[in-house]
Amino acid sequence: MSLIKLSCMTSLLFITTFAAAASNRSTDKPAPPPPEALHEQLTQISQDPARLSAAIQRGQKDASVCRHCHGVGGNSVLPEVPNLASQNSGYLLEQMNKFVLGQRKSSPFMEGMIKALAPDERIDIALFLSQQPVAPKPADSRVQSTAGKNLYAKLCVSCHGASGTGTQKIPRVAGQQGPYLEASLKRYRAGSGERIDPMMAAYTRNLKDADIRSLAAYLSSMQP
Repeated sequence: MSLIKLSCMTSLLFITTFAAAASNRSTDKPAPPPPEALHEQLTQISQDPARLSAAIQRGQKDASVCRHCHGVGGNSVLPEVPNLASQNSGYLLEQMNKFVLGQRKSSPFMEGMIKALAPDERIDIALFLSQQPVAPKPADSRVQSTAGKNLYAKLCVSCHGASGTGTQKIPRVAGQQGPYLEASLKRYRAGSGERIDPMMAAYTRNLKDADIRSLAAYLSSMQP
């Protein structure tokens, strides 16, 4: 092999290798922060009044994309769509993280919208919505509300709390949309859909449809 041919092959190999490396550098993006880091950031912001106020202001603007389905300030006007107002910020952030990671599914519109949010925007939206008052609807009847109260005390209070406000990992159910709660409880009872939860399945397994209606009516009437 001539020196000229060898030199040309060496140069071509160098150029090809350099181009590939440059291409990788241009397309590689920084790895997104893990969910744990986002929750830690949310906690730090929550504990700093100045940072929290700024985050809520940003979140109000960023959450404008949510109002088409979840209503202004997170108060849904659609019975089958949940209220996000007064929901626990840690729980909201966790659900958005799951959408981003493909661990939770919904409509293509909602999935695409959440995946387009930057991590900081997800934190700001969660903090904004958690600070908004929820407008609960009255129970359908006193009989249903009383029966629902008894069922709640028996089955739900140990996790969701006496006031139905849950924790940073467990959702607030007080003041939630009644039809949405009914659909969710029936889904847990059937063990169907994307959000299968063994504990919820165990607690709802023996509930009749009338029990679920009573429980949903009571929860929707609770003031968070």
